[in-house]
Amino acid sequence: MRGIDTIDNFFTLKLAKKIKRERGNAKMITATNVVAHINNLHELIEGVELLLSKDGVFIMEFPYLVDLISKNEFDTIYHEHLSYFSVLPLVELFKFHKMEIVDLKRNPVNGGSIIVYVSKKSSKYKQSSIVKEYINQEKLKKLNKKSIYDDFSRRVNIIKRDLIDYLQSLKKQKKTIVGYGASAKGNVLLNYCGINTKLLDYIVDSIPYKQGKYTPGTHIPIHPETWLEKNNPDYALLLSWNFADEILQKQIKYREKGGQFIITIPYLRIE
Repeated sequence: MRGIDTIDNFFTLKLAKKIKRERGNAKMITATNVVAHINNLHELIEGVELLLSKDGVFIMEFPYLVDLISKNEFDTIYHEHLSYFSVLPLVELFKFHKMEIVDLKRNPVNGGSIIVYVSKKSSKYKQSSIVKEYINQEKLKKLNKKSIYDDFSRRVNIIKRDLIDYLQSLKKQKKTIVGYGASAKGNVLLNYCGINTKLLDYIVDSIPYKQGKYTPGTHIPIHPETWLEKNNPDYALLLSWNFADEILQKQIKYREKGGQFIITIPYLRIE
């Protein structure tokens, strides 16, 4: 992998011990958009703590729960995501393993992510004041209360209802509608809303290995992106809203010809 020595294995405490024995401690361990996929978080952190040097830093990045809730990003909830993190529970998780969060940084990628910097409690690093700021903000937002999730569910149901009603009204007007982007989050949206070929004629995607296939569960055919320009449908349901700005710019010719994008997150709108 680009000249980097790669171990083809899952990260476990056993593997951490092996790496430490053969290569010594690590000054830095990074985990970008992977921790939320791991089932045994305690074993992960135990392995990280063992492998890190005294002043080493563990850097993890993941979609931020606050953004998921506030921006109605329900379509990021799917099978490979086992955890949805905020700062407060992570503080307790690391405290259990004699580690602490020393700094935080926001990242707009994927609808809103957060980068967390963690070190051993015995390290030279002092906790930034921003950590307490995030904790206080999360408490104010009542992320530890069931009511916030009930309200999230209510808003998601409204998005579903409004989207289906809108697509059905367009169909009654004999408008042509396709999907844009056969993404994982897009398939969550399609299945949750029950959208199939009665509402979408097909989906276009730029990735060759997806073309000629069908969407799982809804069985909508996937075609090359060139079909958008060739057929010039009236509307394209954007299924990769996290790249909305780039896609809208990329498809400027389609829009100049009268084509419009339907975007659902964080709310239903037409671009």
